[in-house]
Amino acid sequence: MDTGTSDALVPNLLLLELRESRSLGRGRLARELHRFCTARGWSSPGEQSIDKQIYRLETGRIRRPDRFYTRLICEFFERTEIELFGPSGTPGARAPRYRIRSHKFVPLYVGAEAVAALRRHPDESDGDWLDCYRVEGLELDGSPAFCWSFGVVMFHIVEELEPDSIAEVAVWRRVTYDLDMERAAAVVAAHGLEVLGDPYVLSAYWVDDVPLDAQHHDSALRLLCVPRVLVSRHERGTPQEKLARASVVEQAFLRDGFDHPDICDFGVRAIAAGYASWSGIVYSPLAPEQCLAEHELVACELSVQAAWAYTDHIRQVVEAGEDPDVPPEYGWRYLRGIRSRLTTERPQETSQHRAMREAIVQTSGLLRRLDQAIDTLRDCDRR
Repeated sequence: MDTGTSDALVPNLLLLELRESRSLGRGRLARELHRFCTARGWSSPGEQSIDKQIYRLETGRIRRPDRFYTRLICEFFERTEIELFGPSGTPGARAPRYRIRSHKFVPLYVGAEAVAALRRHPDESDGDWLDCYRVEGLELDGSPAFCWSFGVVMFHIVEELEPDSIAEVAVWRRVTYDLDMERAAAVVAAHGLEVLGDPYVLSAYWVDDVPLDAQHHDSALRLLCVPRVLVSRHERGTPQEKLARASVVEQAFLRDGFDHPDICDFGVRAIAAGYASWSGIVYSPLAPEQCLAEHELVACELSVQAAWAYTDHIRQVVEAGEDPDVPPEYGWRYLRGIRSRLTTERPQETSQHRAMREAIVQTSGLLRRLDQAIDTLRDCDRR
């Protein structure tokens, strides 16, 4: 008897990939499985029945086969039951999903004069970070805008996600990033502000649940830290086609284990898993009373991305062959102070907080940008 039926068809992409990697048609695979049964002295259901079962599994007409077919297919392909068919559960029950809170940071450089003209009030942020203000009357679909006196406005978009896979997040991220940048620039322009730098989006993911066993848990989080490895920027096709391709890649990475040289681990064993990369931040609490708080992660990213956007504007001006024109109070001495605040330990700072700050600053490339901006503005002062 087949189990795990569902009205929503979810193709078994890994099973399809395994068959095609051996250059087997469905009929040929059915013959191979029939011979596999015979060689082990098992009673074979026959090639026609096996072919039908393969078709139903690959197309998602059933999620999980009965015990006989589970053992047959798993032993033939030398894969575990979880790898091929996912965690077992009550027939017809909804499979467990990831529970992720996505924090998107969309910074826009508009200039110090433009920020000074905004109606704003101080944000209740940690004093160790850069002074931040909430902008009154400036929102992106309910998401607040913050600003920094040196000329940066930033939207902080929080979204609750319950994806079935990391591939689903990767495709969603690829589609929504462009839309978020366009909408953010449009909202700022409608407020009478001119965007002077290139907008971008940086994400941090707070992960409450991962529907995988311990063996695959960390690989999934590392994939979430660099989801671009699942979806090519130049890949064509519909979101559904991109998701199908990304799912195949994800299952291969989960099967073989995944790591990436850009990833910096700032987690603490048995307390929390934490990863930072150029693409984003991932944090999964294991001991909620002992790990970092979500607002600490957000506060760090707000300051780092604000400083990054400011130094990126200076970089663009320099590369255009011009000298940056910034108010004296936000010149090289001010940036030197930012570098100290973001990179120097505090007397009461915990080891977890320090590890988070160092990982985020290091993977963002901000320290190198700050040094270059400081040198540039200092040279301008000497002329």
